[in-house]
Amino acid sequence: MNSVRGATDCGMWQLVTGAPAALLRDGVLGYRGYHLAMNRPQRRIEIPHAAVTMVINFGDPVRVGEIGTEATSYSSLINGLRTTAVIGEHTGQLHGMEVHFTPWMAYTLFGTDMHELRNRTVSLVELLGPAGHRLEDQLARAPSWQARFTLLDLLLLSRRDAGRAAAPQVVWAWGKLVRTDGRIPLSELMKTTEWSARHLELKFREQIGQPPKTVSRVLRIQRALRMLTSGGAAADVASSCGFYDQAHLHRDFRAMTGFTPRKFLIARSGGDRPVDRVPGQVTSTLA
Repeated sequence: MNSVRGATDCGMWQLVTGAPAALLRDGVLGYRGYHLAMNRPQRRIEIPHAAVTMVINFGDPVRVGEIGTEATSYSSLINGLRTTAVIGEHTGQLHGMEVHFTPWMAYTLFGTDMHELRNRTVSLVELLGPAGHRLEDQLARAPSWQARFTLLDLLLLSRRDAGRAAAPQVVWAWGKLVRTDGRIPLSELMKTTEWSARHLELKFREQIGQPPKTVSRVLRIQRALRMLTSGGAAADVASSCGFYDQAHLHRDFRAMTGFTPRKFLIARSGGDRPVDRVPGQVTSTLA
């Protein structure tokens, strides 16, 4: 477990990260606790990335909505795989946890076809029923962050053992897409899985939530985001990430993030605390 605290002219914050139990680590990407005490409302822009996220708040709710739409208030929620950015906002007083999953693990744990979460934010209670309320209450009452992480281990191991396992071909194909940042031909996935393009797409719809080509698009943008935030030149980024040219990069970048690359980097430079939710991925910027 690792804890980081900080203070700015806006207030104080704490972030606590923990690793899941060894038997969960192939599909549970990490635990993250947070406690913010800010003197004004906060807004974040959440960028499409390669994880399904569960957020459990112990106090004030968060409001989430697509850019240009009315936001909805949630005490706790699940975010499926997205292809466009959303805005999250809160009062400045925020206390809770989040857990990040591969989509195929979320399929097993939550017992729902993942296309039901495609480009959606769903209340945890809507997804889990009364079990969602019980989870909120148990985590809020736990005496420490470590106790909360241990409680999550027990709950998720139980749900994994009782859930529907994802197809091994889907698990392999997802891993291959992630390891290559989406730069693997669909034909190679078909050859190794021995599935037709249609069957592969149907299985991804069920167990991932987005078709392989869409997943590849998200992963290419994620690679571009990592390179750009590390100082990469746009022309080099476009070539390395599999875009036809800079114009193609800019079109996809704007469609998925709501920013041009330059404006995104400016927005990222104004932050005063860690914002990315998932290790190795660029997930957020303060608005």
